[in-house]
Amino acid sequence: MIITVSGPPGSGKSTLSMKIAEHFNLELVSSGDVFRAMAKEKGVGLEEFGHIAEADPAIDKEIDRRQVELSKTKGDFLFEGRLSGWLIDADLKIMLKTDVGVRARRIAGRENISIQQAMHETMARQKSEAKRYMKYYDIDISDLTLYDLVIESSVWGPDATANVAITAIGSMKEKGRRG
Repeated sequence: MIITVSGPPGSGKSTLSMKIAEHFNLELVSSGDVFRAMAKEKGVGLEEFGHIAEADPAIDKEIDRRQVELSKTKGDFLFEGRLSGWLIDADLKIMLKTDVGVRARRIAGRENISIQQAMHETMARQKSEAKRYMKYYDIDISDLTLYDLVIESSVWGPDATANVAITAIGSMKEKGRRG
């Protein structure tokens, strides 16, 4: 089984991905972790690394290439990343939508920064990613039509959001067994 979880920064996709991967014993592959590690290797913050990535398509393409290649191997995976749903042939594609104010509060809390700083960095990152995805892949990241399940994650807490997704996945698996 292959599942993708996508969503903007602070939407809860990492938390949801961990809960789903644990529940269904899936290997979790996070493009955000790879991006953060690459930024750290370069000794720059995420916003600056985003600007570097705007000028160097090799950064995004390497992260995405690794995900796509791994998705073609035999195994049960959950791919977490903003483009995972677009690039990977998955059994189920999940998108988390979340109000930007909620996302900024979440990011501020986990990174110990002000809400204003989190809002600025989140909006800059979102703008940078949208620009790169359109330029490199001709993907409009705001188009949600390819997703099987879209969850407004500011409505529920992490456990309730996970319960919605886990119920959908369980239903899908049951249908697959019968059909």
